[in-house]
Formats: sequence, structure tokens, C-alpha cells
Amino acid sequence: MNEAKPPYWERLDPDARSVARFVAETLKRPVRELGAEAARKLLATPPHEQPLTPLDQVESLTLATRSGQLRARLYHPDGPPPAAGPRPALVYLHGGGFVLGTLDGVDEVCRAIAARSGWAVFSLEYRLAPENPYPAALDDCFDAFAWLRRSAPGLGLDRHTIAVGGDSAGGNLAAALCLKLRDLGLARPAAQVLVYPAVDDAFATASWTEFADAPVLTSGDARWFWEQYIGPDHAGEVDHYAAPMRAASLRDLPPALVLTAEVDPLRDDAEAYAERLRRDGVEVTLTRCAGVFHGFFTEVGVFARTDEAIAQVARHLRGIAAA
Repeated sequence: MNEAKPPYWERLDPDARSVARFVAETLKRPVRELGAEAARKLLATPPHEQPLTPLDQVESLTLATRSGQLRARLYHPDGPPPAAGPRPALVYLHGGGFVLGTLDGVDEVCRAIAARSGWAVFSLEYRLAPENPYPAALDDCFDAFAWLRRSAPGLGLDRHTIAVGGDSAGGNLAAALCLKLRDLGLARPAAQVLVYPAVDDAFATASWTEFADAPVLTSGDARWFWEQYIGPDHAGEVDHYAAPMRAASLRDLPPALVLTAEVDPLRDDAEAYAERLRRDGVEVTLTRCAGVFHGFFTEVGVFARTDEAIAQVARHLRGIAAA
């Protein structure tokens, strides 16, 4: 980091400060200046040779969708399901600004959620922008959810207890999927887990200015990611499936767990979305994770707050299964 520390520096915990220094030394240019291909190569997360959370069974799947074949992984927790009958499942959608992100990048967090919750975790490799702009990623998520419901019995899963969740761009897709399924009158997820989700395209709340130069995700990079996702064909014509905050109503959506990071341009948007859900009669649990910045949730073994956040997700899912 530069000698002149940014105003938010004292709000970061020791883990976050250490990672922020590393990011500043590694990422010399903003992601928006690197471009999609270079950023993917620089920021790709290789799989661990020895997973931090070993599981007896992790399946590599290929599913047919309207766009062709998509890859996914299904993480089966060890031991019996949390309730009698087939096992509940969480569809997990990775982050990365709709431009970055891989199955490997969220491998550890999917393992940890599965092990601690007793739920199977289905991790999807959806198509990325700018090569595949909106609504490609959402179409993939929609098709994958339908595929998993159809295929659940053969996978040992409960088709009636499938939740959806994700971080950042994945949180956007999870929220949008819930909206689309509701609007179409289709079976909705049992719950939604939204981790610092990108839900609004106004970029107007205070955190966009307060944390404009936050580690990992700056306001400038977040806007660039959004532009890649929307693409030229949808500029100025964004609907509520792209930006869930634009929905006229959030009624009749699944119960939600919303986690935000204290130092994050997206923080206030995500918390405002949680409050709108609550006002519209949706059961919501909102937690602001203190001392950390955007991206912490998937960094298993790096942040102490990551462990706490995963534990909260696991408790939430166990509560859904018990209900």
C-alpha cells in the first residue's frame, strides 16, 4: 500500500489489511485497464492440491441447456442428510463481475458450505461477458435450476428443497433467478443466499463514493464490469432481471440471507435491497461483516470473517431444512 493510507484503512481488520497490501502489490493496474482476457489469466484461482475441506464425493457434471453444454460440480457432504429423506441442495453461482470466475475459484467455499450445512452444493460454470452479455448468464442459471429440479431424484437430492445463492455477480444472478421464477409462476427456490450482491445500476448510494478505491473492487472497476455484462444491446434498457432493485415489487420471494462487507462500494445497495425485501414481506436476515472488503467470502483460510460468514450460511440452510 502507499504510505498515505486511504480513509477506510483503520476500519479493516488485520487479515483484510494484509490481503489489501498483497492485492496492491500484485494488481498494479485496474481490472478495467487489463481487459477481460488478461484479468482472467492474472486473477484465476488454481485448485488446491489438498482441499482445506476434503469431501468423499465431488461430482463433475455436464448439463444440456438452450446454449449448449455447461459444466458444474456437485459437492456431497459426508454423513447423513440434516433431515429424513433426500438431501437438500444449494445452487451456488460464483462472483467475478460477470466477466471473471471459475468453478475452481469457489471450490473451497462450496466444500465448506456443504460440510458445515449438510446440504449438497451445486456449483455452476455459467457463460461470461463480454463474449456472452446479458441475459446469457441468467439464462444459464435458469436452465441449470430447471435441470437440477428434474435430475434431483437421480442425484439423491430433494427437488422441493433447492436454494440458490452466490457472491457479488453470483448474488445478482441468484436474486434475478428468484424474481424470474416468481414472475413466471414456476417453483421457486427454498431460500436465497446473497453475499454482497450487485443489485442496482444507479451507483448512487454513499458507499460508491466512500469506498470508491476499496481493495479488490473499486467503483470504477464495478462500473466497467456492469458495462461488460449489459453490453451495447441493452444500454439504457435494463430491466429488473439485470438489476433486481428495479423490480416493482419483491413480494412472494424466498426467505433471504444477505451478507455485506463493511468496506465495499456495493454495500449500501445490497443493504437497501435487504430492507426492500423486508418491507415487501420477505423474511430477511441481514449481516454486515465488519472489517473486511468485497471478495472476502470465498477466501477460505485467509480471513477469520470468512469462517464466520460460512458458519452463518450453514446455520441458515440448516434452519431452512428443519422448517
